[in-house]
Amino acid sequence: MKRKSVSRKPFKLFKLVVAVLVIAVVAFVGGGLWLNGEINRPHDHQSAQKPITIEPGASTSVILARLQREGVLENDFAVKLWLRFFEPGASFKAGDYRFKSPISPRQVINQLVKGDVTTLQFTIPEGYNQYDIARVLAGLGGLKSSAGSKPPTTQDEMLKLFRNVSLIADLDPQATTLEGYLFPDTYEYTASNTREQLVETMVKRFRQVYTAESQQRAAELGMTTRQVVALASLIEKEAKVDAERELISSVFHRRLKIGERLACDPTVIYAALIEGKYRGKIYQSDLDRDSAYNTYKRAGLPPGPIASVGRRSLQAALNPAETDYLFFVVDVSKNDGSHKFSASSADHERAVKLLRQAERNGSK
Repeated sequence: MKRKSVSRKPFKLFKLVVAVLVIAVVAFVGGGLWLNGEINRPHDHQSAQKPITIEPGASTSVILARLQREGVLENDFAVKLWLRFFEPGASFKAGDYRFKSPISPRQVINQLVKGDVTTLQFTIPEGYNQYDIARVLAGLGGLKSSAGSKPPTTQDEMLKLFRNVSLIADLDPQATTLEGYLFPDTYEYTASNTREQLVETMVKRFRQVYTAESQQRAAELGMTTRQVVALASLIEKEAKVDAERELISSVFHRRLKIGERLACDPTVIYAALIEGKYRGKIYQSDLDRDSAYNTYKRAGLPPGPIASVGRRSLQAALNPAETDYLFFVVDVSKNDGSHKFSASSADHERAVKLLRQAERNGSK
């Protein structure tokens, strides 16, 4: 009797499945080690300080090919295969990136998935005027230009951007520039931003600080937004000690009430700046200048703000201290920029005399 032959097909199929599984495991483990830079050292590249912009809507293939061209990845095809088979749900975020060097493919993927974009910073101190701010923004690197235009890179070119008063027209219909409304703060930006966008962000920040409650308080004082910001800018330029802001505000409010000239030195400087004639200190010719901003010559507030104002100066302009002071001058008995406040002209003249004497002694 003949025996039936046993088919070896199931055994061959089993070996094939095992072989495929072994290859898959080896590929997975080996690919993972390569991806993490454990088989070969993380890739050194020359684009570490170069911002690379990933545009919104770009496909994974386009992004990886771009990174290989820039030298960030050595092999975009291998990364693409890994993502297709082992991380099909990975999604890259648009933005501006700087990739450190050396870097592994896994670090590149993680940075793109998290959207760990590169941001830069600039700071506008309180009391900076539009000329100061224009100089800062013109000097920023790594910014795009608006569509079809050359990026403004000089102070004069930046000043032209500050004429976009549509950004503030609802609060200040009389504005001819954005002076006073470019809020002093530290801002972050990326290489995708334009200088126009930075200006818009600064005005938006002002709007966040100058709230509806601030506008209501201004109405209670019978003041427009422009008048409040102009007064706050004088306080900003005069106050060297934070606690004096409300005291300085009280002096200005009282002098405005009785029709006395404000006699504020920073307005004299600003009048000279407008004409391009400021020489680093105030001369008699500056005090004599026939300018609407010269509060030694004209009663009332200047026609507009003379600097960017912080939150505290805005609050002080809206909430002056209750005093009988009409004068203030630098207090020579201290060395911290604080002032001597006086209610009478006689007391003020004595304080001024002490200051002049100290200045003469210091110049000897």
